[in-house]
Amino acid sequence: METFFMDNIYSVKVGDGFDFKLSTDTISSLDLIKTGNGTFHLLKEGRSYHVKILETDFNNGVYTISVDGSEHRATIQTPLDELIEKMGFATNGGKNIDSIAAPMPGLILDILVKEGQEVSEEDQLVILEAMKMENIITSPRNGVIKKIGVSQGDAVEKKQLLIEFQ
Repeated sequence: METFFMDNIYSVKVGDGFDFKLSTDTISSLDLIKTGNGTFHLLKEGRSYHVKILETDFNNGVYTISVDGSEHRATIQTPLDELIEKMGFATNGGKNIDSIAAPMPGLILDILVKEGQEVSEEDQLVILEAMKMENIITSPRNGVIKKIGVSQGDAVEKKQLLIEFQ
């Protein structure tokens, strides 16, 4: 399946009027420095920006960010999201998911649940740092955590098992 996504182009929609296409190369070449928990300094074309991630809904690709104090809602579609949409498949099949794999390579910053813990849909499970951003991975369904396949501080590969449900 990876061959479909050689360019790894992400569609980013900010508010109602701004649509961008960003490649992973463009994202990794940004002059972006993490300044704190969910805060960053961005230098673009000689202009300085202070960026803060206010809210994340990683499962749905929706983020609320503040850029120099101005709040914006951003929606990010991965190449796989776009392919699923183009093919007309529903993406709300989360109720039957029995495990969660890393959506991209990254570093496990924190694990917010324990094995045997009961969770509800949208509960926060894991914080994954990837592509210079902290991504909170939430539960796609109600259930009980059967197995946690990673530890805090682990470097993970794309598709590596993070959480398994009973």
